[in-house]
Amino acid sequence: MAARSPFSLDGRAALVTGANTGIGQGIALALAQAGASVVAAGRSGMDETLALIAEAGGVGHALKVDLQQHGIAERLIAEATGLAGPLDILVNNAGIIRRADALDFSESDWDEVMNVNLKASFFLAQAFARSALSEGRAARIVNVASLLSFQGGIRVASYTASKSGLAGLTRLLACEWAAKGINVNAIAPGYIETNNTQALREDPDRNSAILARIPAARWGKPSDIGGAAVFLASDAAAYMHGAVIPVDGGWLAR
Repeated sequence: MAARSPFSLDGRAALVTGANTGIGQGIALALAQAGASVVAAGRSGMDETLALIAEAGGVGHALKVDLQQHGIAERLIAEATGLAGPLDILVNNAGIIRRADALDFSESDWDEVMNVNLKASFFLAQAFARSALSEGRAARIVNVASLLSFQGGIRVASYTASKSGLAGLTRLLACEWAAKGINVNAIAPGYIETNNTQALREDPDRNSAILARIPAARWGKPSDIGGAAVFLASDAAAYMHGAVIPVDGGWLAR
């Protein structure tokens, strides 16, 4: 019998937030293609994501959830477990962005972004880890950070703060949980073709400036992030803890 590939996710169950489109959809599909049973969760319908998973021969489930609801984390982990069985993988991908000059940035835009991008990610990780530790199971957490975990950006104050915080949170949780069998790492996507970047891509000047800075000379696609997520969720990354891996077409190398 052939040895199991260290990249295989056969027999594992994953929860991916914000999986209805964009990066989350790309990650959900990649995990399913690697063998995981995937629970796709988010505010919008997951029909397209589930159809892509089915076309690839994978197993998918959908949950509709508003991550800004107080106390949602434990309920979401419980509902996802009810659909797919005990969870082995959590991907904190859900994120929103608000754009305004720092002088004009509103408190409501600050709170909404921080609640979804950072607060929800922490409490989902907490609920997920509590479940795994109570059952003595090894587990993987993959946070979706950003280039703005390393850089400042412009006109996205709360987004930059949340993604910088998520990188720090990734390292903190890795320090606390590595010896307990839970790997916590993050992916920092570059400029990817998603709803969040549509405004930038439609602005000729910003689009040209961004492309000129990317050594790969193109915007990334959600599928470009999927492989990194599979790696971090697999046995191939068993000795990785607290890493924040850029997948950015070479942006940070420039």
